[in-house]
Amino acid sequence: MTTTGMVAELVRHVGGDRVTVKQIMGAGVDPHLYKATRDDVQKIMQADLVFYSGLMLEGKMADVFVKVARSKPVYAVTELIQEDQLLEPEGAEGHLDPHVWMDVAAWSQCIDVVEKALSDYSPAHASEFQSRANEYRTQLEKLHEYGKTSIATIPESSRILITSHDAFNYFGRAYSLEVVGVQGLSTESEAGLQRINELVDLIVDRKVKAVFVESSVSRKNIMALVEGAQSKGHTVEIGGELFSDAMGPDGSYEGTYVGMLDHNITSVTKALGGTVPDGQFRKQDVSSESSAVRSVD
Repeated sequence: MTTTGMVAELVRHVGGDRVTVKQIMGAGVDPHLYKATRDDVQKIMQADLVFYSGLMLEGKMADVFVKVARSKPVYAVTELIQEDQLLEPEGAEGHLDPHVWMDVAAWSQCIDVVEKALSDYSPAHASEFQSRANEYRTQLEKLHEYGKTSIATIPESSRILITSHDAFNYFGRAYSLEVVGVQGLSTESEAGLQRINELVDLIVDRKVKAVFVESSVSRKNIMALVEGAQSKGHTVEIGGELFSDAMGPDGSYEGTYVGMLDHNITSVTKALGGTVPDGQFRKQDVSSESSAVRSVD
């Protein structure tokens, strides 16, 4: 059992046909707010292994994982990432930023946890898990380079990413963007009028071309920014819908981790005035596996 689509992708790639992966949270589901149902808990208890993201992303499920870990292997895929590689944004009150998957290079380190967990559980197939893990690492290395190359084409003065909440700090660090979220790390926090007014002034002063909505977060605050800027004589567009805490629809390219990040990188690059090489990462050297239909239990 896995929690989010990003975690499920790791296990699917490393495990291949040796594993059956079931995923609790589907497209558009906000993991910050998700509460495990009785059915979820039953499925988790029936699983051989359990994988979750960690760093308090699935905050409301923490008690479930603690209880389950007494009787079966439970792994936070982010557990081997060095703390100095994790971000603690200002105002986060000591909480590390859980949105590590936004930095492809950092997220690829989570492959190590999955590879070891599956190998420990099924030693006879360890070499197969290792081979598949290496293949996935190579694919993610190419995606990471695509991100750096694409974002670098955005004029420096336009490299500012404004989104619904602070899910893109790792994205900004990895690809050299200034990132501003209306809400904090968790979508549980509310954005006040003062925050909205501050960001409207920023958009007008910096002549920001585009702001972005998120697939798993209400558009209300971003629309308030657009309307506020308009009232001050500056037109700012919706640059697109980004995938932050959840991947795209099941069965779509954006419903894979590679597709999710490709979409985000490509959308941000184009909306902020850059150009993407060969149109999009999926048109380059990407394995057909990344485009395969994924099932969500």
